[in-house]
Amino acid sequence: MAQRLVRAKGKIRDAGIPYRVPSEADLPDRLRAVLAVVYLVFNEGYTASSGEQLVRSDLCSEAVRLGRLLVELMPDEPEALGLLALMLLIEARRPARTTERGELVVLADQDRSRWDHSLIEEGQALVRRCLRLNRPGPYQIQAAINAVHSDAASAAQTDWAQIVQLYEQLMSIAPSPVAALNRAAAVAETDGPATALSLVDQLDLMEYRVFHAVRAGLLRRLGRKVEAARAYDEAIRLTENAVEREFLSRQCGAVA
Repeated sequence: MAQRLVRAKGKIRDAGIPYRVPSEADLPDRLRAVLAVVYLVFNEGYTASSGEQLVRSDLCSEAVRLGRLLVELMPDEPEALGLLALMLLIEARRPARTTERGELVVLADQDRSRWDHSLIEEGQALVRRCLRLNRPGPYQIQAAINAVHSDAASAAQTDWAQIVQLYEQLMSIAPSPVAALNRAAAVAETDGPATALSLVDQLDLMEYRVFHAVRAGLLRRLGRKVEAARAYDEAIRLTENAVEREFLSRQCGAVA
């Protein structure tokens, strides 16, 4: 990376490329890229792609800091508000994501009393602020989805119908296979695992570990244990984080 930076600096110097502050017309396109990078940093911190620990708190903190800075600089930009709200609402759940032994705890099984309710209140306030601006975007909708999760006192009390509707809105403005997978997981709670599995099996996400983990969970609920174990094995093969691998291995052992 250091060598790349040296080469880049040399190219800029030799070509005489000037430093230029972008005009207002340039900001929207540039902002999308900045928001995407900040969210990638946060995601890598929240679930490390590899290593022995599930979370890299330094990356989560830095992403939230950058999100706050963007909102300070662009207080009326709804997607900056939405991204900050999204990160805060997800970050609020971090204390309940692992046991004292460092084992992964999925959302449905988390002790919600351990959630950081000050972050939830701040995130929900930002979501309401986005609604007043009435310029919906992908980060705002994802924040709204997580706000619905944070409203529920337990997994059983989650308003899954509203979450499905929000995913449909997300798919209408920013369709992607991952969004479709998340929608299918929500559909499992409203229309059952069989309906959800039919949606999942239409997706081309064979190299995405979460796809196989979601599929394994649906197959398990349907009593199709052999297929569920195979799907868990595939998820394990694609997972490089030790904590996630251990969790998936336990799930796979439970259906063996």
